[in-house]
Amino acid sequence: MNIIKPKILTPGDTIGILATAGAVESKENILKAKEYFENCGYKVVLSENIFDEYRYLAGTDEKKVKAIHDFFLNDEIKAIICMRGGYGAVRLVEKLDYDLIRQHPKIFCGYSDISALSAMIYKRSGLITFSGPLAQSDFGVDSPSEFTLNSFWKAVSTNEQLCFSPDNCKIYKSGNASGIIWGGNLATIVSLCGLEFVPDEDFIFFTEELNEVTYKIDKMMNQLMNIEKFRKNIKAIVLGDFLDIDCEKWLDELFFEIAHILNIPIIRGFKVTHNKDKITIPYGAKALLENNNLKIK
Repeated sequence: MNIIKPKILTPGDTIGILATAGAVESKENILKAKEYFENCGYKVVLSENIFDEYRYLAGTDEKKVKAIHDFFLNDEIKAIICMRGGYGAVRLVEKLDYDLIRQHPKIFCGYSDISALSAMIYKRSGLITFSGPLAQSDFGVDSPSEFTLNSFWKAVSTNEQLCFSPDNCKIYKSGNASGIIWGGNLATIVSLCGLEFVPDEDFIFFTEELNEVTYKIDKMMNQLMNIEKFRKNIKAIVLGDFLDIDCEKWLDELFFEIAHILNIPIIRGFKVTHNKDKITIPYGAKALLENNNLKIK
């Protein structure tokens, strides 16, 4: 399968804000995100279901799938920014037309629950997406993080190599590794078990989590490690934040244990997170972990 890197964004392009997961929490924030991109020199369109509410979802699955297809088919739209995470993306992954997505490649960005879409889009269409900020919680707030904005624009509007260094670096096992960069929110990636979702090539696994106790992180990591292709192709793990963890000591012990079992480098401290400051990662791009730094081209 040919890997497709989307064209970079340039001022004057059209950005689509798309609801794929949970229902909107703040209409005001969506309008602020629209205004932010317009002030940066872009045209903006909102998906038809952007303010829909169906239980806890942004409309029915059928409306969300149609919105995704419509945005990819619209060749005027050069980038798609997901509205929010929450829950709902895994309901869509078997309903999407991945041939359509492959034939109309463009920037697609989001994190958290959106990891399910990024993983399956890469697996079935070969399109490199972006694990990065969301419209509602990142672009639509009163004081967006300059760090997050700078990382996003460098990733989607330049062809420069990206280099990320960990803060408060914690090394469970040192070493260098190469492969595509792949992963996302841990619980969301695990929700894909039962599908063919693990990359066929070597990969560096990046992950983060929020509001999960250590034994559940243990369970989810072992669920992935029980997949033969995951064990065979994983070459390193780069960890982001595990926010509101119950016991840091147990988490450290878990990742020391995993490093020993898999015999791969594991580094913690990258700004892959639900926190305000976050990096934007080209999901599926070639990556190198070297001297504790992550380089992506």
